[in-house]
Amino acid sequence: MSASTNLVALQTLVRREIVRIMRIWTQTIIPPAITMTLYFVVFGKLIGGRIGTIEGGFSYIQYIVPGLVMMSIITNSYGNISSSFFGAKFSRSVEEMLVSPMPNWVILLGYVTGAVARGLVVGVLVLLIALFFTSLHVMHPIITFLSVLLGATIFSLAGFVNAVYAKKFDDIALVPTFVITPLTYLGGVFYSINMLGEPWQAISRINPILYMVNAFRFGVLGITDVNIWISFAVMLVFVAGLSIIALTLLKRGIGLRS
Repeated sequence: MSASTNLVALQTLVRREIVRIMRIWTQTIIPPAITMTLYFVVFGKLIGGRIGTIEGGFSYIQYIVPGLVMMSIITNSYGNISSSFFGAKFSRSVEEMLVSPMPNWVILLGYVTGAVARGLVVGVLVLLIALFFTSLHVMHPIITFLSVLLGATIFSLAGFVNAVYAKKFDDIALVPTFVITPLTYLGGVFYSINMLGEPWQAISRINPILYMVNAFRFGVLGITDVNIWISFAVMLVFVAGLSIIALTLLKRGIGLRS
């Protein structure tokens, strides 16, 4: 396929994903916004009001906002692509894409772009909601955007891999329940890992979500628990590794061809 044909195929996939997201916006956009609002009320106002200031002189709600925004971005990016691609696999429409001249990287990029788009929309909405509870000033806009983009991409790719291996709809809920949720709560969303003793602080440093949250927190607040360059290095390694895995699965047709 020529470059122009690939571009048309990519645009078609992305447009289809975005239309799907907007068509069921009451399921894809509103629920995470409501959930994060409750987090702001309970943890930010009720509990945070008793805690006072935390690291860097920020209020507790200011400190947790970047973590909650990143949490909403990665969970929605993951959920979008895992459900969408598994639905395509379940309906066997994915087989039509695999036998078409469309390159595997176009298929992967189309689904990932759609998932990242949903993550970004939800993240912006949650950030706007946060402004009703506290004031924020983005310290490093470029770092903020790159951390969001990489974090959303990582979990989009992870969701794609999960969808490839899933045999029923229940399987796509296993990773969010048993992997993403524990890693999120142990990833420095609600606290600084400097507050932890050993060995818990060392254990926390093997959690990839820690680096995503801290990179985003550095972009917004200018504070971080880990070196910002290490954070980006970790995220780039995950993007590269998961991309290779996803493309290999597509090439071999593992779990996709009956």
